[in-house]
Amino acid sequence: MYIQKPMEIENKSMDIIDESLKDVNFEGLDLQIARRMIHTTGDVDYRHIISFKNNFSAQALEAIKNGGTIYSDTNMIIAGVNKPALAAASCDIITLVSDKDLAAKAKERGTTRSLIAIEEAVHRGIRMFAIGNAPTALFRLIELIREGKCDPLFVIGVPVGFVGAAESKEELRTVDVPQITTVGTKGGSNVAASIINAILYENNRQDIYATK
Repeated sequence: MYIQKPMEIENKSMDIIDESLKDVNFEGLDLQIARRMIHTTGDVDYRHIISFKNNFSAQALEAIKNGGTIYSDTNMIIAGVNKPALAAASCDIITLVSDKDLAAKAKERGTTRSLIAIEEAVHRGIRMFAIGNAPTALFRLIELIREGKCDPLFVIGVPVGFVGAAESKEELRTVDVPQITTVGTKGGSNVAASIINAILYENNRQDIYATK
């Protein structure tokens, strides 16, 4: 026999995850984010590579409470975000990587669409960022922050891969903005989405308690 009820499956998974987290010191929303990241990846080793900086969880929760647009570097992040929870927070999430004009501009400049798209997102005044795939987008965002052209409310920087991913996250950790990263090559769009969802669930939970 095997477990078939969805909530029972998730609860059992979280029990296993919580057992693995006994050797780390995550608390509050940091803990809920770590649980979601591990649940999404099936990889308990994530507990040793998650880096929170500059009060990320509290700052990200506050930003989401105020509504607005989250910029994503992939459609996969958008697909993984819980849409009812997003709507309840009066937030939306967009990506610009498929924009034809930006793609043409990237070709002309000999760079990636992700880099050009992050420039456009900053130009539009977006201040919440989730990057799960493209190190070039994260590197360019860091440059824009240092140039004083962008002041993010938070950055989720978890690009995955072997070329530039670890380095871009290491570079982000030198910048004084609310952020979460993974150390090394692990990460991805599913991880970025799980982080957003954890924050959205906490926002909705607090809203429910506030109305009681």
